[in-house]
Amino acid sequence: MTGHAEPQPVVPPMPERTPKALREAIARHASQLLPDFDEHWKWAVADAYDISTVPAFMARWWGEYAHARDPRLDAHVRDLEYRAAYECTDSDEAKGFLEEASNIRHHARRLEPGQ
Repeated sequence: MTGHAEPQPVVPPMPERTPKALREAIARHASQLLPDFDEHWKWAVADAYDISTVPAFMARWWGEYAHARDPRLDAHVRDLEYRAAYECTDSDEAKGFLEEASNIRHHARRLEPGQ
């Protein structure tokens, strides 16, 4: 008897690296992030009348979207952080979990449009 594998969810590609494209991707594929994205945009860029903040804004939300678009990856990172904070009694083990989560987050920020 053969087992049936569950279909793997399709992870949408990263959008163009513009605030508008990123917002559209968040609205379409990770709508739970949209209120925070919009609020952050409003106070960090729009109300500040300061476009110099856009690169930092994009770096943060690029990484947030990269995880949220892939529920399995997002759950894995959150699990690593949870285990480090609440389950570890050994500081080296906790450090290892946090380093792994950090490496995943850093990798996500380096993704290019279309990946």
